[in-house]
Amino acid sequence: MKPLVYLSGYPDNLVNQIQQMLDTGRLGDWLLAKHPACHQVRNEKALYAYAMDLKNRHLRNAPRLNKVVYDPKIHAIENALGQHAKISRVQGNKLKAKNEIRVATVFRQAPQAFLDMILIHELAHFKESAHNKAFYQLCRHMNPDYHQMEFDLRVYLTYLECVGELYSSD
Repeated sequence: MKPLVYLSGYPDNLVNQIQQMLDTGRLGDWLLAKHPACHQVRNEKALYAYAMDLKNRHLRNAPRLNKVVYDPKIHAIENALGQHAKISRVQGNKLKAKNEIRVATVFRQAPQAFLDMILIHELAHFKESAHNKAFYQLCRHMNPDYHQMEFDLRVYLTYLECVGELYSSD
């Protein structure tokens, strides 16, 4: 039995339930029942607009967001789900700051809740850099179901790693 890496840190009884659903072939059905459809934010222009909408609703005083893209170099199964960057460049005698969010391309074909969770997480980093209590309070401020979304996302990534694609390409 392969360890469920994405679920480490969760209670054993919860991990065992997911393992049992995986072993009996019911995990995909559970995920599809809970998240039946993929979002329609397919390209970078739509992703930027969607992220800006989230930022404007919840973090009006946060720094300007310059770029939001799907990044094929981020491989969710092996490392990060998304990345945020505060890039400073010297232009003449001025220091220009740019804020970017990069989302793993695996989320181009995923449920809305998972895209929301990634964007909320990365946007929260512009206010709180560390994963501390204030960071998670900010995430819950943006979406009260943040922790459930994170758990469901971890179950989804476990499914992708163990079984493969769940949602077919449009």
